[in-house]
Amino acid sequence: MSLTHFATSLHALPQLLNMPQVAPGATEQLALRWIHIVAGIMWIGLLYFFNLVGTPTMKQLDAPVRGKVFPVMMTRAMWWFRWTAVVTVLAGLRYFWMVLSDDAYAAGHPVLAWRWLGEWLLVWVAAYALIYPLLLPRTGFLDRPWVRAIGIGAIAVAASWAVLALNAGAAASSSHRAISVGGGMGLLMLLNVWVVIWPAQKKLIAWTRASADEGKPMPPEAARLARGAFLASRTGFWISFPMLFLMAAAGHYPLLW
Repeated sequence: MSLTHFATSLHALPQLLNMPQVAPGATEQLALRWIHIVAGIMWIGLLYFFNLVGTPTMKQLDAPVRGKVFPVMMTRAMWWFRWTAVVTVLAGLRYFWMVLSDDAYAAGHPVLAWRWLGEWLLVWVAAYALIYPLLLPRTGFLDRPWVRAIGIGAIAVAASWAVLALNAGAAASSSHRAISVGGGMGLLMLLNVWVVIWPAQKKLIAWTRASADEGKPMPPEAARLARGAFLASRTGFWISFPMLFLMAAAGHYPLLW
């Protein structure tokens, strides 16, 4: 039997055995969603741990104990935190691209997928550029939590409206629309991890270890970096709630029809 005949027979095997046919791309989509969910659970789980358990606990520890625990715990936690964030977003982007491609093909204009993706990236990167100054430690009026919350919330809502205005035409599926907003919020959270949280924590880990092991004083910059990392982490914590709702809605809820 030739290789061609073997491949043809293998392709026809599910039909011969009365097995359901698997749609093209279904296996890849299943694998991507599984990776996306597993990595996302690890990423968001660590985010919740930092906000609900880790930070409050560290504040209650004596300085010598904190100096020993913090570098060890955060070195490992931040490794998993930053890389599971990358895996989550990359798997999500690939899945999003498949959704965009399907919608563009159904609309009869395959190149639409590139336009949709480009506009989506532009909107959310611009949104983060506006949010970033609100994550920096401030004094006075701008340091009030409600001022930061209103500012960040307004930018996130405006970005959500913009991507829906650009992407939510007749050709856009419910999954397309939900991921356009929820995935954008996930991108904001990823940028928070790599632009603010990890650079700050990397320095804080090194300084805390040197202080505990060698008795070196913490630099004056440490308090500002710790505050910035906290604000970015807390922002990600609150953004995660609408993001998770929209990610679930992408496959289970007819959004904005």
